[in-house]
Amino acid sequence: MMVLVPSVGMSSEELLQDTLKSMLVCFFALAAAMAFFWHQRHQTATVQFHRLLWLPLGLTVYALGSMAWSHTYLGGVEAIRWFIFSLVLFLGMNTFSFTRITAMAWCIHLGAVLACLWAALQFWFDWSFFAQGPNPASTFVNRNFFAEFVVCTLPFSVLLLTRVIDKTSVFLLTISLGFNIAALMMAGTRSAMLGLLILIVLLPMIFILYRKQWASTGWHLGHCIAFAVLLAGTVSAIGSINTTNPKLIAEAGQSNALDRAFKRTVSLTNASEYTSGSFSIRAAMWRTTGRMILGHPVVGVGAGAWEVQSPRFQDTGNVLEIDYYAHNEPLQLLAEYGVVGWLFLLGLVSYLLWAAHKTWSDRSDQGQGEGPLRACALATLLVLFLVSNAGFPWRLASTGALFALSLSVLAASDIRLGYGRSFWLFSIQWQPRSSKLALGTMALCSLLAVYIAHQAIECESKIVRAIRISLSISRSGQPNDPAWDGTKLEMLSLLREGIAINPHYRKLTPIVADSLAAWGDWKNASWIWESILESRPNVMALLTNLTKAHLQAGNLPMAQETLRRAKESQPDSTSAKAMEVMLLSKAGKDQDAALLAKILLRAGSAATVTPDASITSTTPTTALTPMAQVNHELIRFSYPLGMRAHDPELAILALGLQIRNWPNEAADGWIRLGAIYDGPDAKDDGKALQAYRAALATAPPAARASVWARIPPTYKDRLN
Repeated sequence: MMVLVPSVGMSSEELLQDTLKSMLVCFFALAAAMAFFWHQRHQTATVQFHRLLWLPLGLTVYALGSMAWSHTYLGGVEAIRWFIFSLVLFLGMNTFSFTRITAMAWCIHLGAVLACLWAALQFWFDWSFFAQGPNPASTFVNRNFFAEFVVCTLPFSVLLLTRVIDKTSVFLLTISLGFNIAALMMAGTRSAMLGLLILIVLLPMIFILYRKQWASTGWHLGHCIAFAVLLAGTVSAIGSINTTNPKLIAEAGQSNALDRAFKRTVSLTNASEYTSGSFSIRAAMWRTTGRMILGHPVVGVGAGAWEVQSPRFQDTGNVLEIDYYAHNEPLQLLAEYGVVGWLFLLGLVSYLLWAAHKTWSDRSDQGQGEGPLRACALATLLVLFLVSNAGFPWRLASTGALFALSLSVLAASDIRLGYGRSFWLFSIQWQPRSSKLALGTMALCSLLAVYIAHQAIECESKIVRAIRISLSISRSGQPNDPAWDGTKLEMLSLLREGIAINPHYRKLTPIVADSLAAWGDWKNASWIWESILESRPNVMALLTNLTKAHLQAGNLPMAQETLRRAKESQPDSTSAKAMEVMLLSKAGKDQDAALLAKILLRAGSAATVTPDASITSTTPTTALTPMAQVNHELIRFSYPLGMRAHDPELAILALGLQIRNWPNEAADGWIRLGAIYDGPDAKDDGKALQAYRAALATAPPAARASVWARIPPTYKDRLN
């Protein structure tokens, strides 16, 4: 499992990378369980239990229960995830002997080496065999996922160094370890870089502390110096090779792994990172999660339901989901599981602190012998917890499996050493009939896993093929050409079949709906948005899109109902209020619509825009609220609304915000503004002249002739 899961991936997006990896973890865990219980089927055996197992089992039970009152599908996904986690933990604590852990460490290291090889090829040569997003991502679709996994494998690679007998093999293993570190630097993931810095300090301390337990004997100072030089030299040599990946060059310029790792780590000291960078985005998600915890402190919102409920707790003005996970595993656990999540975290942290204390304080020969593997497992968990505060590695197959295996290494060691017999450990006599019952249960689980895997493959293949077709049609530049009619029917058929299998693919199906809306096919976009809203009813962008679709169809009652749902989801949403402006206008209430539009637009403008203020600069001079930044459509709608309602104040306000926020539209805005001041409702000859002058000043050279043609003749002589 630990060789294949990180090293294999899909060459196309018709099956998502982590879906494949989750399948592999599930099938391997179930196969291992069947092998374990098959071995016990004719004999009475003592099966060891560690009370650590109750922690993931408690989450499994909660997730199953939350299916009844929260999101059924997502609760079921969480229940399966924690069940497989518990199964891996149980099997590890009962099968990991002192020598078997070495084999497991080899598999973890080999899987990491293969994953790093693919990442290095992507970094150096833009090798594109595996479908991926931000690269180099190896087989993980996202480079952050790859880096989080690799940094957590490093302690097990170091553990191998203490267990290899031949010194030549130690040095060869050192080269592969250096290669993994260099590949980790290629990703440039900052949380992983911080984890690496911690390990650079921690792992040598473990190495020195347990030097008497090294399998390779006869080490002297020269060997240690040679080891350090070889490791540093490998990282330096591999890390100095420049990338030829055009995407990475466009992102950060011509660079190598060392340069990329240094710049990405140093960027954490950049103040702008915390106001406009990725940290600020994560901070917004953490604020959302904090509000969710305060709003549901006891039972949480339900297993897996963070993405369902997060729109209700977002910062006012946000209409788009920032992400589908909180990017902080402990916080998301507390938000979803409530008190059960607190018990899990407190129990886990208490156990790990206790395990670290026992590892440090046990000076017996057996305790010292177990010390290196316990220390390395604890180091893996420490780094995993670090990256878990900026990502979601517990939910990813590779890092989730490594999490369970690391805990099982500690639990198995506790059993061998007899640690915690009065509290943590107990055993039961496992009868043959219990093994047969367990075998039957695992067989049923395997059949269910095969069915789910088949459905996932079918569903993702159909939806991704539909997405590809929609993107191809959009790229043609002529999406409404009748030649595309047959292709569109195929696209919609694939999408309907995929949604019929699983209507919960929130990340994928809106891509097709957005394309259809851009083509003017509001009818088909509407049913896709409606299918998503059945699963994610609080997403403001979907609610406002659906409201707009109903308005386009002239169905005012349905538009009013969808708008009501939007207001219930986010009572203070400026996006819903902006949609209300359009609804009032469609209902023939232009005066009421204009009044509401002015209130909203004033909230997004800290100062009046005058022609003089923006002749030399079209960039905003004051900070705008989120509403003004996202409601481009409201601003564009308000201008013709103001003209129809003979409300020049509204039209001027809308054009001012257009000029301020969208420099590429500034010339057009100034022309329209000049026409208003030249008209009967707001006649001001001086302001009209200034607006036309600003239009010429802000127009690109290629557009100056067309802008000049739109200026009335009475002003042209005065502008020459």
